[in-house]
Amino acid sequence: MVEYRIDRHSGVATYVQIVQQTKQALRMGLLMPGDRLPTAREVVEATAINPNTVLKAYRELEREGLVEARRGLGTFVRRGLGATPADSPLRTELEEWARRARAAGLERDDVAALFTAVLDKHFQGDPS
Repeated sequence: MVEYRIDRHSGVATYVQIVQQTKQALRMGLLMPGDRLPTAREVVEATAINPNTVLKAYRELEREGLVEARRGLGTFVRRGLGATPADSPLRTELEEWARRARAAGLERDDVAALFTAVLDKHFQGDPS
């Protein structure tokens, strides 16, 4: 089950963070079709956010066809997003790269900016 981590200082709306983290879990294969998302109550207890925020995020995911709400049962994953399993060799390489970047003295924001620049260069015009 996914555990949401809310960064109140990121400038990103809380519901968007939930949507993004759910999509990341789908891409990484951590959530699979048929899996149940945490209930709004579980998310509220873990993150101390408003239940309506969780419901808004889940409605957005449902609108995108990624999850479906089943009355009285919860919210379940309808489909996955990617083909990058959590144990991918690419992840291992990226983990090593991140360790080297940190050892070189780069801050998280520096690494994020560098990674984003490389992504933009290689995926320019990519519709996804």
